[in-house]
Amino acid sequence: MNLTAHLLVFIISMEHFLNSQAVHSLINLTNISKRYGRQIIFVETSFQLNPGEKVGLVGPNGSGKTTVFRLIVGEESADEGTVSVPKRTTIGYFRQDISEMSGRSVLDEAIAGSGEVGELHHELEELEHAMADPDKADEMEKILNRFGEVLDAYQSMGGYDLEARAQVVLQGLGFAPDQIKGDAGELSGGWKMRIGMARVLLARPDVLLMDEPTNHLDIESIIWLEKFVKGYPGAVLLTCHDKDFMNRVVGRIVDIDAGEFITYTGDYDHFVKQQAVAAANQEASYARQQAMLAKERRFVERFASHVAKAAQVQSRVKKLEKIEMLEPPRRRKVVEFQYRTPPRSGDDVADLKGLSKAYGEKVIYDDFSLMIRRKERWCVLGRNGAGKTTLLKMVADKIVPDAGSVRLGANLKVGYFAQQSLEQLDPDLTVFEQVQRAYPAEGRGPISNLLGAFHFSGDDVDKRTRLLSGGEKSRLVLALMLFDPPNFLILDEPTNHLDLETKEMLVAALSDFEGTMLFVSHDRTFLKGLSNRVLELRPGDGDAIPSEAPLVYEGTYMEFVERTGGEAAGVHR
Repeated sequence: MNLTAHLLVFIISMEHFLNSQAVHSLINLTNISKRYGRQIIFVETSFQLNPGEKVGLVGPNGSGKTTVFRLIVGEESADEGTVSVPKRTTIGYFRQDISEMSGRSVLDEAIAGSGEVGELHHELEELEHAMADPDKADEMEKILNRFGEVLDAYQSMGGYDLEARAQVVLQGLGFAPDQIKGDAGELSGGWKMRIGMARVLLARPDVLLMDEPTNHLDIESIIWLEKFVKGYPGAVLLTCHDKDFMNRVVGRIVDIDAGEFITYTGDYDHFVKQQAVAAANQEASYARQQAMLAKERRFVERFASHVAKAAQVQSRVKKLEKIEMLEPPRRRKVVEFQYRTPPRSGDDVADLKGLSKAYGEKVIYDDFSLMIRRKERWCVLGRNGAGKTTLLKMVADKIVPDAGSVRLGANLKVGYFAQQSLEQLDPDLTVFEQVQRAYPAEGRGPISNLLGAFHFSGDDVDKRTRLLSGGEKSRLVLALMLFDPPNFLILDEPTNHLDLETKEMLVAALSDFEGTMLFVSHDRTFLKGLSNRVLELRPGDGDAIPSEAPLVYEGTYMEFVERTGGEAAGVHR
């Protein structure tokens, strides 16, 4: 083999090596340390994200999940260690804070924020207007040259299908056709959040960073996003409070535990099992070592003054000094919540007869009837605008039907939770004071136990309610409601912003609830864990989908899914 051939083999080998390295190390966090004042976030810990991987990032509130995203995109830097991202790697970051939107349609806002191809899209529009402007005749050659350059770049990036892709993504995220054409500035914060997500998805980056992507989505949009992310060719790193979403999307979990990244292969459920096994093994090893140490120390103490045993005592002392001490297993404190038994209601809880309700020309209910009986737990399903919240408000006497009646049964104590309930908190009271004012006869111990179960501990109980996040406010309002629970719970999206641990605690606490429930939730853990009746609203969608009478199913949500093949209105598995 001549020198040229040797060099060629060497170059090919190096290219293969470099390519294989690139495949296995898209983003690396190496020996990262990070702290905020006295709060230590990470201590010399590492993990990597590989091309095409779907990774779930988990850990308690404040453990540093959002900090990881900020380190990757360069918004923050590590105190020690390195964050390496290959050049030309594109990163899309969906986060909970959104910029102002006004003056453009939803479609234009989604395209505008979709990266370079979105910028080219709007520059082409501006150049087309310029070419049609007689006042710019003197600049026409320059405009035409630039138009050609932008057009070539736009075509090479697949720009001509951008608007069609934007329509698909926006519809998948729950936007109706008239909303897509409408002014983005008139939408609520939750809908603007969906536009922000559409922007990131349309950009098709090499890496998707997603911080709680399911927070503002209904179940139909969550299921669409599951399929999108699962089939996405790039790498995805996400945090999520929806266990089913994690189970269907991720293939690896990175757990932030006391400043360390601990990696588990598999979905979220497998992570929970692996974590339990690892904790049990660590506890057993620690217990064995503690027993051995106690035995050796007893021998040393017993025979320390015996001359005949001096050599053995010295040997064991040296042995103890050389032993690498195991750490006791770390346990995340979980406070179980046990509520009081609510008073017994009558057997007929709510009798809905001939309800009709319309907003302008849009008919939501037309001669609808339903009987809700004691111990029934009705979950209400339906697409956006189907009338789920309207139904709950009519039953809770917050709005009046146009026709028909809602008659509540005897001995009822009604508890109604909605996002507006968060506004009832006194902004000047602390978390502890808010509960104390509601239950003045209770001592500090029961109130502290209640707040601990809803993840308020330490300095959190002294935080003013005006400083609480949306999730913290939801937890506090639910705690206030359930400390002395009503016997008829009407819950409109109670799990919004709640973390996995709080949701599972809430499901466990309500699983033995002796009262009656009527609720709307987009969280399948909540639906599967609590419902024993299903009401699916099917109002139709103009000419495309004809309206049908609501479907009443007298079984659990899981039985409903098995029977109908649909996890949500119009969405089949």
